[in-house]
Order: sequence, then structure tokens, then C-alpha cells
Amino acid sequence: MTFDPRTFRTVLGQFCTGITIVTTVDEDTPVGFACQSFAALSLDPPLVLFCPTKNSRSWAAIERSGRFAVNVLGEDQQDTCARFGSREPDKFAGVGWSPSPLGSPILDGSLAHVDCTTETVHDGGDHVIVVGRVHSLGEINGERPLLFYRGQYTGIEPDKTVPAPWRDDLEAFLTATSSDTWL
Repeated sequence: MTFDPRTFRTVLGQFCTGITIVTTVDEDTPVGFACQSFAALSLDPPLVLFCPTKNSRSWAAIERSGRFAVNVLGEDQQDTCARFGSREPDKFAGVGWSPSPLGSPILDGSLAHVDCTTETVHDGGDHVIVVGRVHSLGEINGERPLLFYRGQYTGIEPDKTVPAPWRDDLEAFLTATSSDTWL
């Protein structure tokens, strides 16, 4: 390796990410953590992934429960992100939530949520790569997402957004795939 960890982190900080809160219930106690390493993995079957650090207490709780929800944060949820990114022992204090169909916490005000069970776990260096099977999806809140870029919160400017040229191909694929086979 010819670069130090700070340089590695700075270079990767050039990639803008959304911010999620991954949650579960462990022995009747809600737990969760802020997570930028979340992605869609597969449409058929419906799979997502996230990558917690191996020593995360929240990951240990998710691993025990075998289920989790991914809450996509809106641009007005910076305080929620900061709370779940902290070492605060009760991250849910003062945070409204309701249980998903599988029982994981869905945070009030989230843009969307994905309710999952753990499908597989893979080694990822100092992290693990968790693949989750999607069982249900939440309503979509039409607000803008909370984004993280170069170590700071940021947002999007709606008047500067343009459709991706491959979007029509994706829509055609989704139309051809029966959503009834997903769950």
C-alpha cells in the first residue's frame, strides 16, 4: 500500500452517498446505526446490501435477530443521522418510530424504508458485507434525500437533475418483470 488511510478516505469522499439508518430490535430493545454503505443489489430476487464494521454493537444485534430495516433519511434529518452515528447508548431517545411488518424500527420522517431478513454475510476486511432479502417496502416520502459528500451533509438541487439516458431501459425491464414474483 503506497497511501495512508486518510488519503484513502479523502479520495473515497469524492463519491456522494445517501444516508440510511439500519435498525432492528434486540431483546425488545430497538437498536440502529447510521450507514452510508447501503446499495441495491438485485431486482430478482430483491436483495440489498450494507457494510457495518465488524465490531459494531448494532451489527451484533442485527446478526442475532436475523432481520433489519433500512431507513432512507431526508435532508431535514441531519440531527437523526448525527444521533445514530454517535456512541449514544440510547439512540432512540426522542426519536419516533413504528415497527415494520418484520418488527424492525421504521423511523418517523424517513423518505422510504426496506424491510429485510439477513440472506448472507461475507468478509469485507474490517467490515462485513451483509446481503438482505427484501420482504416489504414502505411508502415513499416525496422529500429530498440527505446526502454525504467530502465529509459534510449536502443536498440536491431539483432544477439541476436530469433523467439518466438508460432509465427507459430500466423501466422496460421493470414492466416485463412481474412484481408478484418478488415476495
